[in-house]
Amino acid sequence: MANVADTKLYDILGVPPGVSDNELKKAYRKLAKEYHPDKNPNAGDKFKEISFAYEVLSNPEKRELYDRYGEQGLREGSGGSGGMDDIFSHIFGGGLFGFMGNQSRSRNGRRRGEDMMHPLKVSLEDLYNGKTTKLQLSKNVLCSSCNGQGGKSGAVQKCAACRGRGMRIMIRQLAPGMVQQMQSVCSDCNGEGEVINEKDRCKKCEGKKVIKEVKILEVHVDKGMKHGQRITFTGEADQAPGVEPGDIVLLLQEKEHEVFQRDGNDLHMTHKIGLVEALCGFQFTFKHLDARQIVVKYPPGKVIEPGCVRVVRGEGMPQYRNPFEKGDLYIKFDVQFPENNWISPEKLTELEDLLPARPEVPNIISDAEEVDLQEFDTTRGSSGGQRREAYNDSSDEESGHHGPGVQCAHQ
Repeated sequence: MANVADTKLYDILGVPPGVSDNELKKAYRKLAKEYHPDKNPNAGDKFKEISFAYEVLSNPEKRELYDRYGEQGLREGSGGSGGMDDIFSHIFGGGLFGFMGNQSRSRNGRRRGEDMMHPLKVSLEDLYNGKTTKLQLSKNVLCSSCNGQGGKSGAVQKCAACRGRGMRIMIRQLAPGMVQQMQSVCSDCNGEGEVINEKDRCKKCEGKKVIKEVKILEVHVDKGMKHGQRITFTGEADQAPGVEPGDIVLLLQEKEHEVFQRDGNDLHMTHKIGLVEALCGFQFTFKHLDARQIVVKYPPGKVIEPGCVRVVRGEGMPQYRNPFEKGDLYIKFDVQFPENNWISPEKLTELEDLLPARPEVPNIISDAEEVDLQEFDTTRGSSGGQRREAYNDSSDEESGHHGPGVQCAHQ
């Protein structure tokens, strides 16, 4: 049982202090499954807390340390024990809940550096055919002259001002009996916890332990990859002493295509045809994403309605990691009608005889009113709206000249 009233890590896992290893493991698996980012993307912080709590309590040495001294005891080095702070830093990376922030830990217990994210713009042709390209970037690598030590062997010393912690605690008195404790980065070592005499510093990296290096990565974009998909280069991010490098992550960004639009593994396109093609069949060609010339035929007698969609099976995008299986191509037809008076009245009569018969004209009563059907410009709005605007404008002018306007007076 804990000697201090600190059961926060047990509470995170929902188990009491003194729980058995089997029950601890069951509780962790249940919570990890519920809050895993793949299943619950908004619970990333909660999943980190669960993992952190299990990491401490599933290790007998860490659990005993926490049970005896609690969070505060770990922070302060077990009531003044010199080695306790080193153990704490080794396990938690310098802070109890630093694990729950931006830093993470690798499988071997070392702190892990941040991942580097880079966008990679690709065309629809690249995603259809696959592509290999080279990406040049600059990153930090450990200095080869000093092996990442910053100077000669033994030249690196623990900062005396902050005792190697990289942070300094300042206490300021606000009023009698009231003090304020503030934590700030140590100015003597710039938060590194170590200092190197200027004469002993490495000449190549100037004591910084890392240098800039240009790295060229060969990127393979596989067939069927999608917008937003990630390509990861493990351990290729910035290097730092005592830290396992993070990953370089390339985020695919698909550029717009002038002909095709993608929807999963399917492709969509629009094709314009004339009225004669819509009624009497047609044949047209287009260039596919792999430069093949595709011939599309539609037999006479089958009518294409304006805005209708037809499908070509197996001519969509290849499936990721199964490129021999492809989606479908959907073609939407835009039927272009001829201009006004495109044919003589005599020919029009002949055409009408060939087309399906008109519906019967309804009986027209004697007092029916005949109106004209006119063209309508959608950009200008309805004429009624314009008349109303004109009426409103004239009313405003009259109001401006003659006072507040006409009002009905009841006497």
